[in-house]
Amino acid sequence: MIFAIQLFTLDIQLLLQSLQQKIEQLESRIKILEAENALLRNKKNSNNSSIPPSQDENRPKKNQSLRENSGKKVGGQPGHEGTTLSFSGVVDEIIKHSPTICTNCGTNLNGMPEVLLSQRKVIDIPPIALQCTEHQVFQKQCSCGCVVQGNYPVNVTSSLQYGHNIEALVSYLHARQYVPYQRMEEFLKDVMNLPISQGSIYNMLQRMANKATPMYKVIKEKLAQATYIGTDETGININGQKHWSWVWQNHHLTYIVCAVSRGIQTIKEHFINGLPSAVLVHDRWAAHFNMDVKAHQICTAHLLRDLNYINQLYENKCQWAIGFKHLLLDAITLKKTLTEDDYYQPNPKKEILFKQLENLLFYQIEKEHEKSTTLQKSLLAKQECILYFLLQHNVPPDNNGSERAIRNIKVKQKISGQFKTIQAANAFAILRSVIDTTIKSGLNVFDQLKLIANLRAE
Repeated sequence: MIFAIQLFTLDIQLLLQSLQQKIEQLESRIKILEAENALLRNKKNSNNSSIPPSQDENRPKKNQSLRENSGKKVGGQPGHEGTTLSFSGVVDEIIKHSPTICTNCGTNLNGMPEVLLSQRKVIDIPPIALQCTEHQVFQKQCSCGCVVQGNYPVNVTSSLQYGHNIEALVSYLHARQYVPYQRMEEFLKDVMNLPISQGSIYNMLQRMANKATPMYKVIKEKLAQATYIGTDETGININGQKHWSWVWQNHHLTYIVCAVSRGIQTIKEHFINGLPSAVLVHDRWAAHFNMDVKAHQICTAHLLRDLNYINQLYENKCQWAIGFKHLLLDAITLKKTLTEDDYYQPNPKKEILFKQLENLLFYQIEKEHEKSTTLQKSLLAKQECILYFLLQHNVPPDNNGSERAIRNIKVKQKISGQFKTIQAANAFAILRSVIDTTIKSGLNVFDQLKLIANLRAE
């Protein structure tokens, strides 16, 4: 009897051990499935990662934006000056509307004294008519017998050509307003009474790019001496082949190039000596870290999107991600309050933030928050690049300026579909670089394009 009880007890123990093992296996499987489910429910998009908006499967939820609620009402704020149609200039034509017959008795009022009651102005565009200018070269003979001949202007190079206003307009429509060749051809014919083929438009843009090349080179030279530069890159389609568009820019300059590679060779091709005087702001792409620069600043907007994704994935239960997000937001807020002099003297608030950063980079993250651990390790290797914007006054905390500059390429491609040739892509990059730099200088884009059109092509 005792032996039977012992066997029964042993069977129970074995059964319990088996059940315990099964429970542990199921619990492990549940954790794996929960993690997979979280990944499926919280897919990456443009608001919580570096994925571009064009690759979003659906519209992200509105509450996922990095922009915090300001507490202000929608629309114009108190003290904001509105704008309306105004006129200050010379009136080209006056049309009088005087009564000719009395509405009471029918008397003819012609020749009667009149009093101006009011006036209204209509601003319009006169009918567009083409203007042809003929340049004639003469020669004269001096009394000494020498024959002297006049010269054509440097920008008049053929027997029949388009003028600088047309070249500037075509460039403006192409690189500033993103109008495709076919629609530009239609616009010029229907509105401007100017029949220009798409082939002529292409050739005109190539000439304008050649004329703008000296300014394009100056932009590059000035950037090489800058103390702050933001950079970014994006894919472009050139005749069905994947290429890359790169941008280097700061508050005053924009330099855009098209290249076959997304690697370091493109950087060396354009900045062979690196940018030794500049702090380079970027999104952690490996090629940028291989560039010879003074220092690096990681884009905090990208980091905040990464942290948003982690908070969504782990339902705001990862204290490390929550703390790191607060750290970045506090640092950005502090940046807005600092004057230029504040960067050259001790600041207790900055010291606290750098100490918090060090604590977070060595914080022991829970094992189940694997994505957080991966991000923490990558940031630990680049610790000095996270809050560098608090050490130099002209370095921004984000790379939004580069993203705005590179977005022009994507907008052009969305409208036109693709670039047919690498030459066309390069021409757009040159013209767009000059246009963006002009805008940053506060100058009129069309006026500057007219000045370029008046130059002689290289």
